[in-house]
Amino acid sequence: MSARILEKDVAIVGIGQSEVARPSSRSAMQLTVDAALEAIADAGLNPKDIDGVCSWPGDNSNGGSFSPVGPLAVLSMFGLNCNWFSGGYEAAGPLAGLMNGAMAIASGMAKNVLVFRTITESSNRLTGSKDQSLAAKSGPRDGNFMWQWCTPFNVLSVVNITAMYAASHMEKYGTTPEQLAQIALNARRNALLNPKAVMRKPMTMDDYFASKMISTPLRMFDCDVHCDASTAIVLSRKDIARDLRNPPVRIEAIGAAMNQPYLWDQVDLTANATPDAANAMWARTDFKPADVDTAQLYDGFSILTMMWLEGLGLCPKGESGAFVEGGHRIALNGELPLNTN
Repeated sequence: MSARILEKDVAIVGIGQSEVARPSSRSAMQLTVDAALEAIADAGLNPKDIDGVCSWPGDNSNGGSFSPVGPLAVLSMFGLNCNWFSGGYEAAGPLAGLMNGAMAIASGMAKNVLVFRTITESSNRLTGSKDQSLAAKSGPRDGNFMWQWCTPFNVLSVVNITAMYAASHMEKYGTTPEQLAQIALNARRNALLNPKAVMRKPMTMDDYFASKMISTPLRMFDCDVHCDASTAIVLSRKDIARDLRNPPVRIEAIGAAMNQPYLWDQVDLTANATPDAANAMWARTDFKPADVDTAQLYDGFSILTMMWLEGLGLCPKGESGAFVEGGHRIALNGELPLNTN
């Protein structure tokens, strides 16, 4: 195990979330402020105590729905004078904000860091903005190396690339559509217990197979649900955290990897960087995959959740289909409750 200088000095002390809607009547900034104020209050702090702000991927240069609010806008809104802020696309994905905030605290650059993420994908779809869709462009995204190689083959969005992962997994390991469906079915069952969830109607296997094929083999219910929302957490230095309102939540270990930078250009389309990120994390803790009681994994596309199950060592490589089959193991009362909210 590596020396855990970072993790031992940082704790999660507050959480907050705006309404989650399709669409919301509130602006992106209003949603962000709602989440931030709730997280800060939950920690027992006030905005002036915040001396660091982090997000991912920062303010979208096109003002798009994927990230309409960045750290600088939050600094201005709250009138903060921070020692640290970060928000950039080329980082460790959605967890980059948390990682950068934790490192800022561990290095002494900040004491209390607000980490947030805001999206307004539902509102933008209704207003006709398709900033995240290459189909809205007349040609390849200017200066973007990745899309110049994808466009000639009619790969116009991330769902097309992710569908290649799913197709490869099915071909290589015999994963079935029924197994893939269990990720969506489990998420819907758990969403029905969450008052903030936007998908409130029970879903059956028949409903899943009746849904539109978006990019073979991914159906509509395998894909991201566009919504408007903001979520925030507050990180604090450990000596500060112990005196705040809530029992601090310790960060045991983090890990990241960027060895194959382009989504479509992977050595193994059934794995990408997940095993390397997982190995980096497990190297920083004495815990093992068998010690995990619940898994909260990215499920924007069903196949990615299955790849994370394998990459983290929560099931053997190529066996995530069998692991989730029937949905019993990943249910709330199963051996590994998955994406419980």
